[in-house]
Amino acid sequence: MFTDIPTSILDRMGELEKLDAADRIDGSPRLARLRQIPPETGRFLALLAAGAPKGQIVEIGTSAGYSTLWLALAARESKRKVTTFELLEEKLASARETFRKAEVEDVVELIPGDAREGLDSVRDIAFCFLDAEKEHYAELYDLIVPRLVLGGLLVADNVISHAETLGTLVERADRDDRVDSVVVPIGKGELVCRRV
Repeated sequence: MFTDIPTSILDRMGELEKLDAADRIDGSPRLARLRQIPPETGRFLALLAAGAPKGQIVEIGTSAGYSTLWLALAARESKRKVTTFELLEEKLASARETFRKAEVEDVVELIPGDAREGLDSVRDIAFCFLDAEKEHYAELYDLIVPRLVLGGLLVADNVISHAETLGTLVERADRDDRVDSVVVPIGKGELVCRRV
């Protein structure tokens, strides 16, 4: 899956990595920045998503679509699609450009709007990547976990870098008898929950 990534995807990943690096040093406003995951986290997500049980691949927080590209690799490998939610109009435009340039529109469905409302139509989640505004994680967790298939995975980003904000969510997942959970110290820290 990672030894033969199509040039269209690699090229767009490279463009987004450069934009993200510039965002981090040029003083761009927080909501305007891409705030995307590093490549090693992308590979980690793709590995998990490709091996997830039968069901949907969902992403909450598309930004410009960098993490979606990694999930698209997993979707192609497992003959599925990625459903990704994005709230901000300017990010939607960037994501559409990403999916067009990377030639993944056949496996990616971009849904504009708030995932807290859009998840009503989503069932049987095999894999969900959560990378949205941190103050919404607890509410989104409550919406996602009941929709996970047996063995389905929820991966929440930034739980180490935002430990002060997300520490209670990590503790909550540890106590939740519906899931097994672990924090993986890759990138900015990933909370991985598996439905049992």
